[in-house]
Amino acid sequence: MAEAVPNESGLRALGQQVDQAAQVDQRAGSSPDGGPRHRRPGKPGRRRRRRWTRVLLVLGIVVVLLVGAAGGYAWYLNHEVHRITVKGLTKAPVKGVDADTENILMVGSTSRCALKVQNPAYGLCTQGVTGVNSDVVMILHLDPANGTVSVLSIPRDLFIPNARATTTTQTGANKIDAALYQGPSQLVAAIEEDFGIPIQHYVELNFDTFANVVTALGGITMYFPEPVFDRESGLNVQTPGCHHLNGIEALQVVRSRHLQYKAPTVTATTPATWPQERESDLARIVRDHEFLRVLATAVAKRGLSSPTTDLSLVNAVAPQLTVDSGFSASNMVNLVLTYHGVNVNKAPQLTVPVLVANFTGYAFKGGTYGDIEFPTQPQDQSVVNQFLGVTDDTNTMAGGLLPSPGSVTVSVLNGTGTTDQATTTAQALGALGFTVVGTGTATPVATESETTVTYAQRTPADEAAAQLVARSLSGSVVMAYGPTAAPSPTTTTTVAKQKSKQKGSTTTTAPAATTTTTTGSTSSQFAAPSSSNQPLSPWDPRACTASGGEGT
Repeated sequence: MAEAVPNESGLRALGQQVDQAAQVDQRAGSSPDGGPRHRRPGKPGRRRRRRWTRVLLVLGIVVVLLVGAAGGYAWYLNHEVHRITVKGLTKAPVKGVDADTENILMVGSTSRCALKVQNPAYGLCTQGVTGVNSDVVMILHLDPANGTVSVLSIPRDLFIPNARATTTTQTGANKIDAALYQGPSQLVAAIEEDFGIPIQHYVELNFDTFANVVTALGGITMYFPEPVFDRESGLNVQTPGCHHLNGIEALQVVRSRHLQYKAPTVTATTPATWPQERESDLARIVRDHEFLRVLATAVAKRGLSSPTTDLSLVNAVAPQLTVDSGFSASNMVNLVLTYHGVNVNKAPQLTVPVLVANFTGYAFKGGTYGDIEFPTQPQDQSVVNQFLGVTDDTNTMAGGLLPSPGSVTVSVLNGTGTTDQATTTAQALGALGFTVVGTGTATPVATESETTVTYAQRTPADEAAAQLVARSLSGSVVMAYGPTAAPSPTTTTTVAKQKSKQKGSTTTTAPAATTTTTTGSTSSQFAAPSSSNQPLSPWDPRACTASGGEGT
């Protein structure tokens, strides 16, 4: 049982005050997304709110709310934290091993044009840096039954079918970081439709939010084993040892994905000539996880019972944080009270395994997408299961168990040009008990093909059928919501327990219990599957001891 939180009754009262103030504002004429119509200049609500939630939930900053127990502070929080409408959020499951669990999608936005004050350190909107992508995509899993927390990162270069909404003129396939361009609802849909991970709440931060949190803490100290340099992010540490970082410098660390390092054998003094790490996207995730651990430790050492520190954090985070309109202050307080005792250093920090392309300029349906990564099964599902705390026969979107193979009808389309691939895949699925209703061919759309399991309706039955088929295949397999060429579905209820390891298929899953499969293949153009828990590289910054040495 978690220890009591100081002024717990005050915290709960604060949450209720904020919610009540929000209701009053709505009656008085707030904007449709739940935020006030008129904001004070220079305090962008979306960014600050993003920071506050991330600090509260990821780092366990409980006392941030304690200072709000004073009268009038509820009004401040209500008017500073920005709420938006996010469609497609899923209710928490009420049955099965994942009952009452919640997943909070946490996003770091790259939008420079959304910043009220432009900063050359980030790139300027006026100079054409206008992209809106998700620099960081993390999901926080909260399990109230045992009070545990885990984090799952999705690599930003992962190529998926539903990154964007499909139109009559444009395919929805893209790297997952491109989803945010169409808004938070599209990113939520992409994760739920393609990965089967239900999202209950949404939190978004930007560059200013992150930097201000570090600055409010007085900066943090990290140990650099080797000199490192990144022209893109601005990171430039010339000497090994412990370095105190302000907010901007900390942001340079977590945004670095073109890092060069000076190993002990390197004699060149010009950073531009130093070796460059190979796994830019995945390497940055590793550094981000380590940074969160260091930041959490810094927060704990501050002993956030100091009103000065607490107030500076609230002021840094609340006005620049964006959350979904259903993420009430009372909900936030309850989560803080439930999980305040979690040791962040022991919380699992996982990454979805991927196949990293050994080439650049991936071409798909006439478009070029630069460096990309592909999914990989069964590794991906194994990590998702670990993250959610479920087994392989769990229906992750609706709770309960998956249907039986016999209740799922499947048709297979070969989109690779390889002879008999559809027949081979269909026979393997039929041997597992699936009802195969036909095979055919599809026009190849790329040199390297993913195995896509597409279902035609976003219903619990459709998604359950898609999950079952995807888990019955191996290789570069991912689900996709969209039109299929399969027959009409029939309903299903029973549990699926069998799996296959049929490689190299591009699958399309049709409505409810119907699945259409289009076969594809993954060639040697991709590296071996990445690890879900990759260690730091010798040059990566890490914790620093009080005496100025390398921490653990």
